[in-house]
Amino acid sequence: MTRIIAISDTHDHELPDHLIRLLRNADLIVHAGDFTSAACYEYLGSLGEMVAVHGNSDCAELRMLLPERVVFTVEDITIGMVHEGQLSTGDTSGLWYLAKELGVDVMVVGHIHTPFIEQSDVLIACPGSPTAPRLADKTVIELVIEGSRVHGQIISLGAGACFL
Repeated sequence: MTRIIAISDTHDHELPDHLIRLLRNADLIVHAGDFTSAACYEYLGSLGEMVAVHGNSDCAELRMLLPERVVFTVEDITIGMVHEGQLSTGDTSGLWYLAKELGVDVMVVGHIHTPFIEQSDVLIACPGSPTAPRLADKTVIELVIEGSRVHGQIISLGAGACFL
């Protein structure tokens, strides 16, 4: 069994203590871009093994260091990740087509700051943002992989600024 914490759009903000514990206890951290600074990337990387892509708000150093998209395998599951896969939660068909093009079982995307998980023949997941959500709670996604099975759940880290 492999436990992954998927995160995105941290934007160089301070992370909640609860999130730091989740990241340290994960088998793998996946970050779908928008660290913003190299310092944020390095800090998150110090918490555990991490796979990451760059986002549209990342500094030039991270854009050169990190790929725009990545495909990797955990147990028997192939995972694809990109920062800007779509602009809203309303229609995920573009992400489904991208997942098919990449040949993945799971597609992780960032950018929209609002979490969702959609399951069809591909699991599509956006972890939202743990620091700067848009009309949503501060969130991450936990993916649990056992062989060829994957289960995803959104983990709330507390209300976003719009709920204060």
